[in-house]
Amino acid sequence: MDGRVLNFRLWAINNQNFIMRDEETGSWWQQVSGESVFGPLKGKRLKLFDHDELTFATWKREGDGGRVLRPDPKTLADDWYPPADWEKGMDRVPVATTLADPNETLPARTLVVGVEAGGRAKAYPLDALARQNPVLDQIGDAPLLVLLAEDGKSVRVFDRRLDGRTLEFFQRPDSRELIDAETGSSWDFTGAAASGALAGRRLARIRSGKDYWFNWKKYHPDTGVYLLGERF
Repeated sequence: MDGRVLNFRLWAINNQNFIMRDEETGSWWQQVSGESVFGPLKGKRLKLFDHDELTFATWKREGDGGRVLRPDPKTLADDWYPPADWEKGMDRVPVATTLADPNETLPARTLVVGVEAGGRAKAYPLDALARQNPVLDQIGDAPLLVLLAEDGKSVRVFDRRLDGRTLEFFQRPDSRELIDAETGSSWDFTGAAASGALAGRRLARIRSGKDYWFNWKKYHPDTGVYLLGERF
């Protein structure tokens, strides 16, 4: 930040969202936005790096080597950090929410995949993706492919445009192979065509992340919601 490296640690929880404190200035930072909300650096925002939320099996299958972060015994003994079953206990804790409408689209703790594209935002419930995979959709001017891996947990989002045309995708019911309707090419979970006329080509990734509906809606009040079976 501004030419210096900051070091962070868990400091607090704000509506079940991580608050971290940097050791250099004592400023507090909100996890979901990367913005400093208190202290000398208030209003500054950290740069967000692209990342994946994958199961270890999916990461290992795709990776060419790599390193795994092993827990530090000293950190595990630190009372600042919650136990492994923290989420289960937090399910019973009320959340501060702006979802006052009794006809709200989703229950507050629905796990969604949040996507921002074309200047707009949209939430895709994970259980809907499990029942309809892949999902072809459009946010603003961006045509999307929302793809759930075979593990049922890892999700990636891609731009369906390639060489000036928008591709349509479907999954073969007998093999779960992902095929584009225009050329019959076969695609994998990395967004690359593995065989067919487009072999070697790759779709552009669109940033996405998992979140609880109540938290995604709080920070994206104008978000859309994907309802099972809808198209655009």
